[in-house]
Amino acid sequence: MKTLFLAWQDPNTRAWFPIGRLNFDGKQYQFVYTQGALAAKGQYGFPGLLSFPDLNKVYTSIELFPLFCNRLKRHSRPDYKNYIEWLNIPEGEDDPISILSRSGGRKATDNFEVFPYPQPDENNLYHIHFFAHGLRHLPACATERINQLQPWELLYLAHEFQNPYDQKALLLCTQDHHIVGYCPRYIVDDVFQLKNKNPELVKIHVERVNPAPTPLQLRLLCSMTAEWYPDFHPFSSQEYQPIVTDIPAGCTTA
Repeated sequence: MKTLFLAWQDPNTRAWFPIGRLNFDGKQYQFVYTQGALAAKGQYGFPGLLSFPDLNKVYTSIELFPLFCNRLKRHSRPDYKNYIEWLNIPEGEDDPISILSRSGGRKATDNFEVFPYPQPDENNLYHIHFFAHGLRHLPACATERINQLQPWELLYLAHEFQNPYDQKALLLCTQDHHIVGYCPRYIVDDVFQLKNKNPELVKIHVERVNPAPTPLQLRLLCSMTAEWYPDFHPFSSQEYQPIVTDIPAGCTTA
């Protein structure tokens, strides 16, 4: 089972909500809204998705839904090979779910992002890849420092609790105290849980630096690992739970 979440950001306040979940069992795709969609609608007037008009319905398809498919780069594009290299996806593993998991599926024309539901790896570790966020809000010297980063260089987390938009914001910093981006909002709650349990085992490394003219949102690829302790459950808060609790027979859950 492969699972992705879809997040929406209010364009005015930059408040962020996980609003949907996409499952793929190898044969069928399934999309359901999560409780975050109700919160986003109630607080900021989230209008819902044209592709999925009913918040209380389970949507299924043997083909990837257009909302997600349109966030993929076509194989026929001349820059497709470079794009897969930017994402650092191994050869032959560039399936749609893997690409969306790594790229985030972000588009300049909307306020959505896709991110994966983490699973323990073969060493029973929490392991997730992400691109550093917020680079467009940083000064030019941050981009210069990013260009100097080396693969597997260790990055450090700093809690920016006075951030006016997000009091849980986590900065990504180098050993010499340069800010090189932000940890994605969708994993921040998990990071706090994991650090409170065993902070020494939470590690973020540079996976890849893509030079210009790579878009800033794909510039710094990071890899995070941590101990997956027995009672840890990622994305366990209410906003990630499906609105529909009685999934029909033949449909699957995460």
